Amino acid sequence: PLRRQTAAPESAAVEAAGPTRGRVAIFATCYGRYYRPHLVEDLAAVLEHNGIAVRVLETTACCGMPKLELGDLETVAKYRARVVPALAEAADAGWDLISPVPSCTLMFKQELPLLFPEDPEIERLRPHLFDPFEYLSHRHRAGLLRTDFEQGLGKVAYQVPCHQRVQNIGKVTRDILELIPDTTLEVHERCSGHDGTYGVHKRTYEFALKIARPVINRIKKSTPAHVASDCPLAADHLAHAVAAGDRGSHPITLLRMAYGH
Repeated sequence: PLRRQTAAPESAAVEAAGPTRGRVAIFATCYGRYYRPHLVEDLAAVLEHNGIAVRVLETTACCGMPKLELGDLETVAKYRARVVPALAEAADAGWDLISPVPSCTLMFKQELPLLFPEDPEIERLRPHLFDPFEYLSHRHRAGLLRTDFEQGLGKVAYQVPCHQRVQNIGKVTRDILELIPDTTLEVHERCSGHDGTYGVHKRTYEFALKIARPVINRIKKSTPAHVASDCPLAADHLAHAVAAGDRGSHPITLLRMAYGH
């Protein structure tokens, strides 16, 4: 389980940049809190390294995306009632909001506003919600992103996840990873085939592999040091398919590694 609740004192000095206010409340997500808590730790460490005050929201409610994909709108509404007020309260208190999973970010940016178009809490939090590398890109454009990297990453096979692409934020992850010396990125913009639980059910796993086959074949030919995606499910799915270890890498973990933490 996630151990870290507050990564930096709330009184830490902050500096705004573009739409970012320099204070981040992390929504850990179910995946980050229970299955891959190191993603939240890595995100907090990278933000701290860049002089950003950090806290982790205590809410353990799901964003609702898995239930939305199953058409269970009643449960989505229940999750909305549990998690949106906590995020809106943090945004109202001057905190920016970051989720380490692009599907969860998209849920608050796009899906919930469509489902609840008159919800004032959702509207208040939306301008302050960011993908991790979207946030870092704003800091970089303002000259506030630290580039004191201590080690290169070698060759990285990087898959751009569908739920990040649909946010129309550009290739922000690629652009920041390319700042790291001794690092070469091979960017894949095709679907990983995972599609939520599609890649883990026995009856659909082979179809998931078929969808991902073009990406899998390219990764196998390039023999990268890391298989990465902003979507940790996609990263694991591809890494398993190419026998590149049990798990893939999240770009925020690679960035922390490059910083030497």
